[in-house]
Amino acid sequence: MIYYRLDGKILFSNVKYNDLEIINEDIAKKSSGIIYFLKETSPIKSRRSFSISDTSLMFIEEEGLNLIKSSDAEKKDLPKWIIDKVRSRKVTCINTAYPKWQKVLKQSHPEKWKVNVFGLGDVGGTLVTGLRLLGGDCISEIGVYDRGEDRKTRWILEANQILSACDDKKYPQVVGVSHDELFDCHMFVFCASVGVPPVGGAAKDVRMIQFEGNSKILRTYAKMAREKGFQGVFAVVSDPVDLLCKSVFLNSNTCENRNLDYKGLAPEQIRGYGLGVMHARAAYYASLEKDKSHYLREGRAYGPHGEGLIIADSISNYDEDISMYLTKKAKEANLEVRAAGFKPYIAPALSSGSLSLIATIKGQWHYSTTYMGGVFMGAKNKLISSGVEIERLQLPMTLLSRIEESYNNLRRII
Repeated sequence: MIYYRLDGKILFSNVKYNDLEIINEDIAKKSSGIIYFLKETSPIKSRRSFSISDTSLMFIEEEGLNLIKSSDAEKKDLPKWIIDKVRSRKVTCINTAYPKWQKVLKQSHPEKWKVNVFGLGDVGGTLVTGLRLLGGDCISEIGVYDRGEDRKTRWILEANQILSACDDKKYPQVVGVSHDELFDCHMFVFCASVGVPPVGGAAKDVRMIQFEGNSKILRTYAKMAREKGFQGVFAVVSDPVDLLCKSVFLNSNTCENRNLDYKGLAPEQIRGYGLGVMHARAAYYASLEKDKSHYLREGRAYGPHGEGLIIADSISNYDEDISMYLTKKAKEANLEVRAAGFKPYIAPALSSGSLSLIATIKGQWHYSTTYMGGVFMGAKNKLISSGVEIERLQLPMTLLSRIEESYNNLRRII
């Protein structure tokens, strides 16, 4: 290893960077904070930065579904102090192929986050309600914006009147923000949507219809985030989150001559929130039958919100029949709500939205879509001070085959 110092931070690599100040290992190992491992790989297929949760992640040549699989290739010949840093999640990997890679060295998470929400329809309004009720210990302020000024006024008035009279619980203030202020925050949450079928309308998967409409709206905000130099989390709640996240990444990183220059949002800044409710739906149906209730303790969800979803009843004792049953029930749960005469937005807004966003802010495990080798794929993960950590498990081959099929389908679409 070669060790470096830049802007007061300790960096190291197994390749030489001629433009960096080289230091000796004795100086490097005195660092009590996060240290940074440098490597260079194709930006279209890897993130700008992530948390190294085991040493094998330092040397993978190409990111993909290997990010969710446990590895037997951990490096044991590294210095013990580096291995200890990895185990305590104090090593960040930086891809120096990104033009703005040095910005990672200056990143830090605030004690409380300012969250701006765009789109105050059924989902957006319910999501703001959840953030107001549950986010007092981690959210400093909730900014709201909608193209309809009346809706913005309504939610400023209504949300700020959600208050318990008999305790000292803190509630984040809800304020209106202008269009130009949307990215003056730590987390931007996109909830605007077009193409949602009315109750009694099409009962099929309408993801591609929504993708066409929502991607056109999002293109403007992907470009805007680039122009503003936004360094926070760009959270997509509108469907289909996995495809829209990829669209945001491509549009944000495309320059005026239509070439990818990777000077916009880093892929790890973009996260999709749709898988949380699919896990919650699977858990609900599993709880109704004793032989399936183990999902609540042992199960996992992977993939997109909708077609391509994978529910695994258990990682340790995987059962294909139960898993396929729970997958079907989770995918069709929204149709049951529609059959009752209502739009299915409450559970998505709270399970995929409010609860998952708060878990992200707090650095807790949750379900969301993150970047895996050119595809935004849903899995259990958390955002900690050293970056994104994706849960890695020993996966049964039958389950892994299902995940690979879903992953490849997403890659073919966009």
